[in-house]
Amino acid sequence: MSRRVGFITRFALMAAALTMGSVQAEEPSSIHQVGPEACQQCHEEVYTQWKGSMHANSSALKDPIHGAFYRNLVGDPTREGVKQDGKFPVCLKCHAPVAAIDKKTKLDATPAYANGISCVTCHSFAAFKGADSAAGKPLYGIDAYEIDAQGLYGPGGDTYTTERTPEDAAWPTPIHHPMPLTGNRAALFKSNDICMGCHEKRSNTHGTPLCRTGEEYRSKDSFIACQACHMPVVTVPRLAQGRVVPGEFVSVADHRMAGGHDGKMITRGLIMEMTTEQAGDSLRVTISLRNLLPHAYPTGAPFRNFFVKLAAYDQDGKELWKNYRVHPIKDDPKAAFWYALGDEAGKPTLPPKATQVLADSRLAPNETRTLEYEIPLSADTAIVRAEALYDLMLPPLKAKMKDKLPPELLTPKLAASAEVRL
Repeated sequence: MSRRVGFITRFALMAAALTMGSVQAEEPSSIHQVGPEACQQCHEEVYTQWKGSMHANSSALKDPIHGAFYRNLVGDPTREGVKQDGKFPVCLKCHAPVAAIDKKTKLDATPAYANGISCVTCHSFAAFKGADSAAGKPLYGIDAYEIDAQGLYGPGGDTYTTERTPEDAAWPTPIHHPMPLTGNRAALFKSNDICMGCHEKRSNTHGTPLCRTGEEYRSKDSFIACQACHMPVVTVPRLAQGRVVPGEFVSVADHRMAGGHDGKMITRGLIMEMTTEQAGDSLRVTISLRNLLPHAYPTGAPFRNFFVKLAAYDQDGKELWKNYRVHPIKDDPKAAFWYALGDEAGKPTLPPKATQVLADSRLAPNETRTLEYEIPLSADTAIVRAEALYDLMLPPLKAKMKDKLPPELLTPKLAASAEVRL
């Protein structure tokens, strides 16, 4: 057994002992089979953040929305050998990268498959190859990186030794780490490169672009890295065996990596302002919406959207007027911000079947857009309120998924609001 594989075995056994007591563990074939619990013992605060993240819950076994699509388009995530259009499912390369590395589809076969994007997934990336191959073929997820099966990498300036550090050691004695860990990868881990393997772009089998976050970002020549918003440095209580250590804190890059699923996160990217002016029996309302982000709002999955609800109320909160009856997409298109995909006949369709982009009414990076309305006034009109409501799915999808998804994923989240009292 090689020395490096020996370290993997020792690390895996230590992790197993921490979580399951005395067990006999098989020697892992690569570092990717080492679970995040092995990292928890020294990086407990980061582990706790990751545990509640979408990265930790990215697989079809844990993400309800992705899981529903996976079962519909690919098949049972607990079966081996399922295909997508006759090929290995491309979605696993981002959502279940260890399974993709091993070319497996039975996601409950090992914890490493079900863990989604775990610690060793990203920290085994040695370099970013790019989102396209030399031949121009898209590279998704793990295919976009040079991956080390036996060592880790990080952004810091230190390269860690696997030898035990003597108790009386002083600098520059290297710091001990149970796994080989090479530092000096800041250009990878502190830049968009570490994210763009999965978040650059995605097209369906017809070549229709679904996700376009990378293209959106580059359109404004922004210098802000993804981490500035999605992994800011935060100060949190120090943890020891799951308990807060009173009076002690630690600063870490936030590994919750919050995005569109996070109600607080979506409020950070959008500004809404409203002005009103009475004109006879009407009230002229101007709503300003500004996207603060270096990518479209919303971005990512093509069915994410937001819409503006504008309503007038009496003093008791009774609704007197609203800008739509069913949904703005149908009744007030200018108030609906979405990425419309269609079939060859030009009719809206689901992402897997789309052959063209019909329209893109989302807010472009750093865009400010103005909506204007005239609201009929009555003696009872006392409040005018505008709300930007963020949805993870479009209305037709929500109707199909209502019995398959928890209510919180089907309920719009308030992203911004403005109110005027008359």
